Amino acid sequence: MSSSGRARWLSGALAIALAWAFAVTDAQAKVFYSRSEALELAFPEADRVDDESILLGDQQASRIEELARSQLESRLVRIYTGYRGSEVLGYAFIDVHTVRTQPEAFLVVLTPTGDVRSLRLLAFHEPLEYMPSARWYQQFEQKNLSEPLRLGGDVHGIVGATLSARATTDSVRRALALYRVVVQKDE
Repeated sequence: MSSSGRARWLSGALAIALAWAFAVTDAQAKVFYSRSEALELAFPEADRVDDESILLGDQQASRIEELARSQLESRLVRIYTGYRGSEVLGYAFIDVHTVRTQPEAFLVVLTPTGDVRSLRLLAFHEPLEYMPSARWYQQFEQKNLSEPLRLGGDVHGIVGATLSARATTDSVRRALALYRVVVQKDE
């Protein structure tokens, strides 16, 4: 085989290997709900869900990061508020963050008083064996910022999925901090 033929063959083999590697990685990625599907599940009794985009100021962002004990991925946040008539049913925040090297997205649903009603995993792009169980996510229900929400403390860890557990805990704390600073105006 000539050197140019061998180079073409190696180039083609490399392209096939890369395509296969990306296909394997993408096969692990899982999208569970679209934003609209998750909001319908978050507020099933709502007759409307309003959303508001807010660009956080320096003071707000610092306060949220202090309360959450984690960094914000963006200063642009979106708050979803579920209503039945004029009654506020609750608030929801979508938090997208990196777990290990890949993103995951959560919808954190809060009661009108700021307690966690539920978590809904929207997308998980890490290997699925690192994804916590639905039962594990339930431990966050009824939690609020007055509790430590500390992995290894009041939040149970997961053997082999410590980074997923930490990312989830941080996500919940950020949603609770956003509620306190943006909704309750506690700056």
